Amino acid sequence: MRALAQFVMRGPLQASGVAAVTTAVPLLFWIGAAVVGLVVLRLGISQGLNVGLWALLPALGWSVFGGDPTALAVLLQVMLMASMLRTTLSWERALLGGSFLAIVMGLVLPMAYPGLMDELVRAGVGFYEQYNAEVARSLGSDLQTVIRDTMNASMAGSYLAVGVGMTMLARSWQSGLYNPGGFRKEFHNLKLSPAVTVVLTATMVFGPFLGLNTMLLVWVAGTPMFLAGLALIHGIVGRKNLSGQWLAMFYVALVLLGPSLMILLVVLAFVDSWLDIRGRIKPAGPAE
Repeated sequence: MRALAQFVMRGPLQASGVAAVTTAVPLLFWIGAAVVGLVVLRLGISQGLNVGLWALLPALGWSVFGGDPTALAVLLQVMLMASMLRTTLSWERALLGGSFLAIVMGLVLPMAYPGLMDELVRAGVGFYEQYNAEVARSLGSDLQTVIRDTMNASMAGSYLAVGVGMTMLARSWQSGLYNPGGFRKEFHNLKLSPAVTVVLTATMVFGPFLGLNTMLLVWVAGTPMFLAGLALIHGIVGRKNLSGQWLAMFYVALVLLGPSLMILLVVLAFVDSWLDIRGRIKPAGPAE
């Protein structure tokens, strides 16, 4: 991947070509989004937009003619977050910008792709009626509404998650080429402010009482806090100079425990925003 990043940074022609081709090829759209993010982070928003337009064309093609908004949604997420990171040097603001865009996408998707949503709802209803008839009977006429909200939130939330991942990939490429170790240090120090964690937590807790899509709120508000929780774990491991095996075991536990550990990470992110856990840990060696 480093060789690809080096090739992209040779000039706008190379960057535009890679972004356009990878976005046009099925399942490679994420590379195109990361390439655009790298250009934005390194050369600025104007240059990033010039390259992004070439990726936008096949993304629009998939969205309009292919009925799949994934490439377009992820590209927009990365362009927004990379631009905010470039201008503010703040992961917190970049993540909040991505979450806001995910909410907008959650509102637009049902109107822009009613056929796709109806097809997903029919598939979901059929699945529950065949494999979980008891739940289907208990929900009754609300089954379609629940499935529609879940599908809508899952799509918008997935676009946000992939967008965050590709923005981080672009940042790591930039760091590897021009500032070795910079992204590692930046990620280890990622911490949300107390005010932001309060707003995000209140959004997840009280939003459903306002009649909003519960799943969508959990996705958009939980993703920044979950990422901050991951950064806390990485920061502690780095500060104590522990081996990579600790992180490997942590991610195995994350896969096995799933939602339980994810909720714990969100709680840790909230606590860390107030107590600065990493700052209270004595480094094992020279401070990074």
